[in-house]
Amino acid sequence: MSLLVVGLSHRSAPVSVLERAALTTDAQVKLVQDTVAAEPATEAAVLATCNRIELYADVDKFHAGVAELSTLLAQHSGVGLDELTPYLYVHYEDRAVHHLFSVACGLDSMVVGEGQILGQIKDSLALAQELHSAGRLMNDFFQQGLRVGKRAHSETGIDRAGQSLVTFGLEQLAAGTDVEAWAKGRKALVIGAGSMSSLAAATLARAGVAEIVVANRTYDRAERLAQILNDSDDTDVVARAVPMDSVPVELTRADVAVSCTGATGLVLTADAVAAAVEGRTGEPVAEIEDDRPAQIVQRPTGLGNDENCPLDLTAAQSGFSVMGEAAVAGMAAAELEQHAAWVDNGTVDIREAGRRTAETDAELIGALAATAARIGRIPELRKPEPVAGFVRPAPALFLLDLAMPRDIDAAAHRLAGVRLVDIESLAEASADAPMAADVDQVRRIVADEVAAFGAAQRAAHITPTVVALRTMAADVVAGEIARLDGRLPDLDERQRGEIRQAVHRVVDKLLHAPTVRVKQLAAEPGGAGYADALRTLFDLDPETVASVSRAVDSTDKKDRPA
Repeated sequence: MSLLVVGLSHRSAPVSVLERAALTTDAQVKLVQDTVAAEPATEAAVLATCNRIELYADVDKFHAGVAELSTLLAQHSGVGLDELTPYLYVHYEDRAVHHLFSVACGLDSMVVGEGQILGQIKDSLALAQELHSAGRLMNDFFQQGLRVGKRAHSETGIDRAGQSLVTFGLEQLAAGTDVEAWAKGRKALVIGAGSMSSLAAATLARAGVAEIVVANRTYDRAERLAQILNDSDDTDVVARAVPMDSVPVELTRADVAVSCTGATGLVLTADAVAAAVEGRTGEPVAEIEDDRPAQIVQRPTGLGNDENCPLDLTAAQSGFSVMGEAAVAGMAAAELEQHAAWVDNGTVDIREAGRRTAETDAELIGALAATAARIGRIPELRKPEPVAGFVRPAPALFLLDLAMPRDIDAAAHRLAGVRLVDIESLAEASADAPMAADVDQVRRIVADEVAAFGAAQRAAHITPTVVALRTMAADVVAGEIARLDGRLPDLDERQRGEIRQAVHRVVDKLLHAPTVRVKQLAAEPGGAGYADALRTLFDLDPETVASVSRAVDSTDKKDRPA
């Protein structure tokens, strides 16, 4: 067994990197195809979700496999290998098995215990089967992972340790208020009609919203989801479908909007959100920075759309100078000098006394560049202390962005009257979420299943050798019986039958104990060498062993569900 996984997730990389590395469906297909075409890999599958991108492969060389898979991930994600490498993790053989089984149980999810990952693993396996990149090992591996995940959810209370990303996101929007009390009677806009958007719509309906409007680029899918919601006997929600170009108008009517599409660009810009809030309140929308109301309503023109800026500054979090450390967090050292020059040449509105200037920001960036030269990047942000006495205005519009890359402009965080929860803020909130005691039980299940899977794979590895040994023994018996027929032609059929049975029984008894024992030994860690020992001791033909292996793989493929 030579399973290898190379990937990145919310645990290893900032959301800004995950967002840039997100793979489209076409990119996933090409990545799998290129992986199995590469020399070290014979089987492959890709698991791509909103908070992880992982490439699994069966490789014959570890170091070559790591190098090839890392390079392919960089090529197909569009993020340079040098930039991507610090965020990648690598698991091999039993550790790779342990990782996938933990992922399947929800232990590695942003919200511990969520069950949506099982569907995503199933889709990953289905894609690999469709592309014929999943052989016996990858099929066994992923199917066992699905069984382990189901076992964890059925035998433990892991569901109590976490919720779906949708439920968790709504709890963050409600900000400590009971979700049903918060949602009751509100009007909701759901942008997208895929699996996550459908789950969001169903969750909102159960929470008690009065109306759900579904917008999607393919109107028929939006209409179908709206019909499902209307036909449900569990809720009294009124649902309707609208085309995508109706989103700006519907946003002015909505109290809460959830977006999860496959778009590569923004679906809702900060300006569109500001216009929607202004349409609801009739008042201009102020920006909030450093937890204080801004004196200037309009955003600086350089923010996020200046062609000379090397960074999309809309990613800067609320509470940071848009020209300072928030802008450069995660930026490679080579880019910092360019960014500092952009700050020097730019102009910044000085909103209040004591606010940092472009010059002081440039000095700060210079200091950060020195740090980046030592460690390669700026690893984290330092949040300022909130200003005493300032209370952010109550939200007029609640936004939940579950897409990766993001659908909603992060600059909407700074708009007064808006509460935006996205993948980044969910990651921060879930880091402090309590873990239930059932998590320990799930970890024990994972450990047991990893051991069982490894034993089964090691035992399966020796099976072709054992079959080849028994085939050789049968050929020897057949040859000796044929020679006996020539020497004793006067034996009747009954006598010949007795002799054949006796010889077969002798051979079977001689081989039984060694073959049973060698399977047991091979199932133990480090037992792979027993197959080599059998082939050497009995001088088995390697081609005979290989032909048995091919026959087993062929049978597996025919028995595999389409």
